[in-house]
Amino acid sequence: MIERIDDLPEGVLGLRASGKLTKEDYADVVEPLFEETRRKGAKVCLLFHFAQEFEGFTPRAVWEDMKVGMRHVRLFERCAVVSDRGWIRHSTRAIGAVLPMQVRVFENAHLEDAIAWLRSPLEGPPLTHRLLPERGVLVLEPREKLRSLDFDAVAATVDPWIEREGKLQGIVVHAPEFPGWESVGSFLEHVRFVRDHHKKVERVAIAADGKFAQFGPSLAKHFVKAEIRHFGYGEFERALAWASGEESD
Repeated sequence: MIERIDDLPEGVLGLRASGKLTKEDYADVVEPLFEETRRKGAKVCLLFHFAQEFEGFTPRAVWEDMKVGMRHVRLFERCAVVSDRGWIRHSTRAIGAVLPMQVRVFENAHLEDAIAWLRSPLEGPPLTHRLLPERGVLVLEPREKLRSLDFDAVAATVDPWIEREGKLQGIVVHAPEFPGWESVGSFLEHVRFVRDHHKKVERVAIAADGKFAQFGPSLAKHFVKAEIRHFGYGEFERALAWASGEESD
């Protein structure tokens, strides 16, 4: 069975599994809780505690777990899975590597640590962004490994502009060296963002040093419509002028 965990801090949803989990557990408890959260429109953190009495999943429950999880995955900023079962811990780490959220595994003895982690402040955004409306250019400044939720924040800024203006004149990526991605899930979210927006961007300037910045544009031009050009990290003003169309070459 699955039951809700009450008396958790604000912004944390809790579920405790014990005995054998069935499809009905997801239909009666998990799905209504996630739907209620979705209607509220705010991201939350999830605590999933597999108690010592947990016995496993029925075959139909495994399928339901996958369906419900994928349908609601964007509701969550973090997920803490608490269990002493080795197969739960190993499978969570493997799946967590491709999810668009932070996932950590804790032992049952460290349940309070899991709750504390869920409520600890998120690190400052590794990707800052600013829209320059007078030039129609979006400036992205990655400082640390990129997370999935960073692209949600960028889309919230860019999408209304594109809806109103029809396109972005350009994007400038400005960083001493491109830092990469926090997880496979973060990389896939980046790919999704590019897929959804690249036809509405005229130019992309990469103003960064490092090997990725030098070779990335050559690779990316095979996948995106926008014209791409590399500049050094210290050439930000030139990159901005080119991306905005003020400088042709």
